[in-house]
Amino acid sequence: MKGPGDPPEGTPEGAPGGGEEEYRSVVFDESFVRAARLQEFSARERMDDHAPAVRTRHAWARVSASRQVLLLVILIALAFGTAVYMGLRHPYKDARPPAAEALRTMLVPLAPHDAVPGAGSARDLFDHSPAAQFRDGVEGINLPAARRTQNFSESLVMAALATAKEYTVKSALDPHALTGGAQRNVRLLLAPSQLDQFDRSFAHPADDGRDAATGWIIRFDPAQVTLADRLIRTQGTFTVTEASPAALEVVADHTFVYALRAAKGQPQDVSLFTVRRTVHFRFDRDDLQEHHVQLLQSSVQAGPASCSADDALYLRPLLAGQRASADGPADTDPYASGTGTGAEGPSAGLCGTLAPGAQPSPPAKH
Repeated sequence: MKGPGDPPEGTPEGAPGGGEEEYRSVVFDESFVRAARLQEFSARERMDDHAPAVRTRHAWARVSASRQVLLLVILIALAFGTAVYMGLRHPYKDARPPAAEALRTMLVPLAPHDAVPGAGSARDLFDHSPAAQFRDGVEGINLPAARRTQNFSESLVMAALATAKEYTVKSALDPHALTGGAQRNVRLLLAPSQLDQFDRSFAHPADDGRDAATGWIIRFDPAQVTLADRLIRTQGTFTVTEASPAALEVVADHTFVYALRAAKGQPQDVSLFTVRRTVHFRFDRDDLQEHHVQLLQSSVQAGPASCSADDALYLRPLLAGQRASADGPADTDPYASGTGTGAEGPSAGLCGTLAPGAQPSPPAKH
């Protein structure tokens, strides 16, 4: 009987019955091969039941890796070039601040008609002068309500007003600056573009509309004049406008009244000296961020003073009992609002006459 592993026609001749059993799994005779059932699929069966012999490949896959990189670089370059072109052609460009300008100054001394009135105390003079209703010092430097503009927020408008106020206080009310001391606190507020002009005005002052130290700071010669009272009467206004989408402008129009006496000799009567100053400030966005200010114009009317006074470095007031050497062309009242002057050019030779109503009328001495 044949075993389960024997070929269909029995064991081949010459092959021992079990001597080479280990080869039976891999060695087949001719009868075994002929008995194997072969099946070949038809063309239809191969199409229906089997995956195609040729696989479709996408166009991008057929491109070599180096060409893919080259195409990607070209696409990026085209996108970048288009962005640059559209940026250059864009009609709406960022607003740029106006170019920095030099400060223009105008100094107008106001000569009195008569001798300068005086009194024993500053309080008597203040109470009998147009400054009687003014406030003391910083209390008279008040800011208006800040309102946003088309291109500047309320906080930026407030920052411009606050910086203009700080400049006003430090340049007109600080006793050290008033008496010819260091001007560093004022200098620190200026935009870097104006520092050279500021330094030149103190090193080489000239009443030429550009280089007057008193266009930046109200100051008196400490060798001639001293403050009789540290309280200064003040009154004025600030107005703010949007000069351009990139800049704000603030106009500070204030009247300051100082009580002075001579620095030398025996104590003398106190007299009042009035300064009407109008300053045009400009702030761009960098100025607002850096807490800086640009001064465009500074107009100063000051009296009582002589028309011949050289007031480029110091304001030179006439004190109690003194008279002006010459009269000015017309009465000018520094207390009257809305009469500020511009600063369009050199002010040398300009002079006004101090209106009689601008002088105090102290009570008679007993």
